[in-house]
Amino acid sequence: MLPVLMFPQFDPVLVHFGPLAVRWYALSYILGIVLGIMLLRKLVALPPRAGTAVLADDFLTWVTIGVLVGGRLGYVLFYQPGYYLSHPLSILQVWHGGMSFHGGALGVITAMVLFTWRYKLNFLAFADRVTVAVPIGLGLGRLANFINGELWGREAPASLPWAMIFPTGGPIPRHPSQLYESLTEGLLLFLVLYITSRRQSVREHPGFLAGMFLAGYACARSFCEFFREPDSFLGYLPGGITMGQLLCIPMLLAGIALMVNARRQPIYTGLPDPQNQPGEKN
Repeated sequence: MLPVLMFPQFDPVLVHFGPLAVRWYALSYILGIVLGIMLLRKLVALPPRAGTAVLADDFLTWVTIGVLVGGRLGYVLFYQPGYYLSHPLSILQVWHGGMSFHGGALGVITAMVLFTWRYKLNFLAFADRVTVAVPIGLGLGRLANFINGELWGREAPASLPWAMIFPTGGPIPRHPSQLYESLTEGLLLFLVLYITSRRQSVREHPGFLAGMFLAGYACARSFCEFFREPDSFLGYLPGGITMGQLLCIPMLLAGIALMVNARRQPIYTGLPDPQNQPGEKN
């Protein structure tokens, strides 16, 4: 039998500035959004154009608000509505943790709807570019979960070479499911989307990449849920599924519908000359 790995005791705080502390989890959000916007600047300019570099920069504020507000409210409504209805002030205490990807996704979608309406952009074409960049933040966020020693996996065979004992997970070896999610929802999904996005024939059908992201994330998350320990306050739902898997069902159906619909639509020819676009500066 191979020796079981012990979880390395990472400090969840990256650096202190007097009474202020910068945590790895916060850094993952910041870095994911910044890197995502940098990639978005390049993606929107690919033919057929879906925006401008300046508009991509402007979207930074919109997406940040969408991620934070949507992620927090999603966690409150999907996972612990009873507790937060009884303790409404706790909703604001985000430093105690509690963010939902599915809620964050709804927040970003809302931000994109308002943003594309404000600047008269094609929503699906812009969404295609945004979703290619999203897995960057997902991968970094799951790495931060690992550093924090949270959201660990289910019990694993002690013979598994990478089985790990987490300080808050009891004495049993567990799957490092945070790393599984970082690799599948993050790295693998990003590579698939990015490589596919390089084809102009795909970009000419708005909604296909967004649908691929929704379906791809739903499959990756559902798979990883088989190795991830359910939240203690929820446990397993009827049928042995988890809340994460349940929330992925509408994502999968929406993703398939978007991809099918995208192929039925006329070819998207893109935006006119960038000098005529709102927000673009010479």
